[in-house]
Amino acid sequence: MLKIGDAAPDFELPDAEMESVSLASFRGRHHVVLYFYQRDDTPSCTLEAIDFSERDDNFRRHGAVVLGVSMDDCLAHGSFRDKHGLSVSLLSDVEGEVCESYGVLQHKTVDGQSRRCIQRSTFIIDKNGCLAHVLYGVNVKGHAAEVLNLVKEL
Repeated sequence: MLKIGDAAPDFELPDAEMESVSLASFRGRHHVVLYFYQRDDTPSCTLEAIDFSERDDNFRRHGAVVLGVSMDDCLAHGSFRDKHGLSVSLLSDVEGEVCESYGVLQHKTVDGQSRRCIQRSTFIIDKNGCLAHVLYGVNVKGHAAEVLNLVKEL
């Protein structure tokens, strides 16, 4: 598991528009709130994405960008974003490589079959590319507000 002070694992992933987004592009300019969620358009994931989107302007005022990551494809992200009017960027990690590098993948047995699932987690990465906060297994309710308060302290 990653911990505070570690260098954030670099990544480059496509967003809902199939444009490439890299962590390195924010270095020296913005803090990054990187949140991992299970699936587009499920109740908890929708609530979380809406909460982050409603605070997007506040995050930007405090020098942070918000990026959501799941293993859904770009088309699913686009539909999810459009359906709910989301303003945060949603990144597609179909192969789960970035999820793996951040330690958020879990193996669960469902109906006798082992499946890879994302543990809802959030990482606040400072402008230097270091992990300022590491939050594994978060609860959706109030989470975006909690993260915004942590960003304000940076």
